[in-house]
Amino acid sequence: MSNYVFTSESVSEGHPDKVCDRISDTILDAFLARNEQSRVAVETLTTTNLIVMAGEVRPAGLVSDDEMEALAREAVKDIGYEQDGFHWKYADVMVRVHGQSAHIAQGVDAGSDAANGGNKDEGAGDQGIMFGYACRETDELMPAPIAFSHKILADMAAARKSGAVEGFGPDSKSQISLAYENGKPVRATSVVVSTQHDEALSQDDVRERVRPFVENVLPAGWMCPEEAFYVNPTGKFVIGGPDGDAGLTGRKIIVDTYGGAAPHGGGAFSGKDPTKVDRSAAYASRYLAKNVVAAGLADKCTIQLSYAIGVSQPLSIYVDMHDGGSVDARALGKALGAVMDLSPRGIREHLGLNKPIYARTAAYGHFGRTPDADGGFSWERTDLVDAIKAAL
Repeated sequence: MSNYVFTSESVSEGHPDKVCDRISDTILDAFLARNEQSRVAVETLTTTNLIVMAGEVRPAGLVSDDEMEALAREAVKDIGYEQDGFHWKYADVMVRVHGQSAHIAQGVDAGSDAANGGNKDEGAGDQGIMFGYACRETDELMPAPIAFSHKILADMAAARKSGAVEGFGPDSKSQISLAYENGKPVRATSVVVSTQHDEALSQDDVRERVRPFVENVLPAGWMCPEEAFYVNPTGKFVIGGPDGDAGLTGRKIIVDTYGGAAPHGGGAFSGKDPTKVDRSAAYASRYLAKNVVAAGLADKCTIQLSYAIGVSQPLSIYVDMHDGGSVDARALGKALGAVMDLSPRGIREHLGLNKPIYARTAAYGHFGRTPDADGGFSWERTDLVDAIKAAL
């Protein structure tokens, strides 16, 4: 179809699952800050005044249990939880983090690469498929529905923390439905925002405080009809965060990526060090797809990479330019494999992933962000354009 309506949602940093993502990535950053070769796979569970961290790390004990507890509390404090049912200072914290399996370490540290003459190199941390995507719908080369959904909540959180707007709580969700004509977004058909708020605020108060955040994000003339603008449609939203619903690391994988506009391999990102290709290869796929679109070779590009545990090189590189590419997809796939080493080690070195840069990714999307001077969001650079063109 060329004319349709497409919807994406986002959730804020105070959503129970995002609290868990933030804690898990904060622990990852702490390990990488002390040892760039750390191996980390830490999951977090939150519920009413309880935080549980569990998983495997190497070196074991590099960050103590007491330090992990303190880091979790500080993350929750920064998000803004100081309510009776979930308080950064008074919640119980359990740490059940142990050393990594020697068998897994063996497969990762000295993988076999049959495609490279059997030479030993660092292998992938697991089997799996990873997707990357880019399109021309926004300046960040992201699908517009997820980009707008993220921006609304990020702006609301910034205003809440600065005191520019009073009465909002940390937990919120947004959902944008956009009408597409001839394959391009032209207006919003509906907007949904649900936000935790102070008990004293009426629903009209909440609606009018939310409205400018939506209108400031959507392009001029794109606001939906008033009857399709839903704010807290079920009524009051006072009890939020882990006190309202339990949270788990890795349950918002579509929010983290492309809002459903592209395929997803199924692997979550947060709490995983970059030897885990669930994370690093998804970043590499986005990096390649974005550079393809930035190079003017396609208006949309989907890239899939696949890996086997212990094997260093990808088993396949698939490219889809959605019937709009200016070059042969198979030739482009070969070119991408030539301009970037897509082994786990190659990806980490090219993108500089062995750094404490992950806590900032835990909310408002891993993609469509601005690269940071310290290496954060390096996969959003478009510095591979010339190399791709030269390889074709």
